[in-house]
Amino acid sequence: MTIEEAQKTVDQWINTTGVRYFNELTNMAMLTEEVGEVARIIARRYGEQSEKESDKNKDLGDEMADVLFVLLCLANQTGVDLSSALTRNLEKKTVRDADRHKNNPKLG
Repeated sequence: MTIEEAQKTVDQWINTTGVRYFNELTNMAMLTEEVGEVARIIARRYGEQSEKESDKNKDLGDEMADVLFVLLCLANQTGVDLSSALTRNLEKKTVRDADRHKNNPKLG
């Protein structure tokens, strides 16, 4: 699925199953909550914190998909074409960081 298709699919889901979009501020709060759930799994599974039994069956991919879903909602609500935005962002990073990471001794 392309990003454009994902935005359209989410919009269709919202307008049929979801009834309507939550407002942008609610979705921003939900995005923060979902990112926190991803952070919790990463910190415990890959970081130094111990993983609680209740967290061991959590699906990282599912939690990342929750983040993506809310991000797609926000993009739809605010008129952002994420496919174009990502292309522009990668172009910006390519110019800005052409040598930066290659010359970073911390990454050697």
